[in-house]
Amino acid sequence: MTPRVSFEPPGVLGAIVAAAKRRVETAAASESVAALEARAFARAPLGRDFRARLGAPGWNIVAECKRRSPSRGVLVEVYEPVSLARGYESAGAAAVSVLTEPSFFDGSLAHLAAVREAIRLPVLRKDFIVDRYQLLEARAAGADAVLLIVAALDDRALLALRRDADALGLAALVEAHDATEVQRALDAGADLVGVNNRDLVSLDVHPDRAASLASLIPDDVVAVAESGIHDSAQLVALRAAGFDAFLVGEVLMTRGARHLEAMREAAERLDAAPQRLDAAPQRDGGGP
Repeated sequence: MTPRVSFEPPGVLGAIVAAAKRRVETAAASESVAALEARAFARAPLGRDFRARLGAPGWNIVAECKRRSPSRGVLVEVYEPVSLARGYESAGAAAVSVLTEPSFFDGSLAHLAAVREAIRLPVLRKDFIVDRYQLLEARAAGADAVLLIVAALDDRALLALRRDADALGLAALVEAHDATEVQRALDAGADLVGVNNRDLVSLDVHPDRAASLASLIPDDVVAVAESGIHDSAQLVALRAAGFDAFLVGEVLMTRGARHLEAMREAAERLDAAPQRLDAAPQRDGGGP
């Protein structure tokens, strides 16, 4: 099965995308598209609305399960995604993200399937999607949403995969990291846009990037700030900039679900305080 993506991004992202293409080809040789489709559609309607949950009022944190990352290496020696996800649910997470990429993050679709059965929250397949085959895998494993990374896809592939995700009942969190990519996400019809503070080519984190791009996301699009979020003050500033939800990963892997609960509670206190960050830029609903 030939992946849709014909170009190779530079840097670490290029290596991860190349590995994703090879995995698709290997998996399709083992289980045909027709067989995978039958397995995916045999699953009952998923019924957990990832986009609605992230767009609802409140401190909507997507809490992440991942054992390893290319930038930080191994985050936790004993990795128990089900236990983590249950802790996140108890701590008030809006949804759970599960890394399923095996080569660089030690992830697995089996992790996602186990988490989906253990909690009632929507579950995001966090991976490097380059082919519809992976969307079918996500649905078969019980994902409610998938990540589509603008930097990893050309415009044709991005549009096709977003439409395919919609047809499969999967929300698509379309991730950008600069103004051009935000516009590409919107041009592809994304109604759920993430801005990643991490540059996936260099792996550098720019903590102010999401806030600087928030005004480019229209008000009717759910906006998600991603990466480099560690404390409640950042949540409040990003909310003031216009973000509806926040994807938090590495700090929770090292500090646990209690830190998630503490962040939410502290954000509520800061949000109610007189010194609220009113000077932060606001989303104006316009484009670049």
